[in-house]
Amino acid sequence: MLGNGRNGEPRRNTEAVGEKHNKEARMNIGEPAREAQDQDQNQDEARRIRRLQVMMSMVTSVISQDPGLTIEEASELAAGAKRAALAMFPDKELAYDLLYKPRLQRLMRERFRLQ
Repeated sequence: MLGNGRNGEPRRNTEAVGEKHNKEARMNIGEPAREAQDQDQNQDEARRIRRLQVMMSMVTSVISQDPGLTIEEASELAAGAKRAALAMFPDKELAYDLLYKPRLQRLMRERFRLQ
């Protein structure tokens, strides 16, 4: 409670200050575990992103460089890459359509001289 302290100054309620400190201390107890979990999730996501980049690089290399590749096989490679990407990142179809689909379409047009 606030009351008169020395020299007519308001007196602090030390119980409320102590309570606030205890509440903050309790909130910090689980943070190291949460931070470790967040770090693991970030590392997992970075690993999946790198795997996706390597996979897409391989697919684009095969489509552009394999002389015996037919348009059907190239289309199947592109479709398989999309399925794999969506298996790694289920909610990211829009991102795939914005990033990789135009690249694969351009590559197919150039390689097979499509309109």
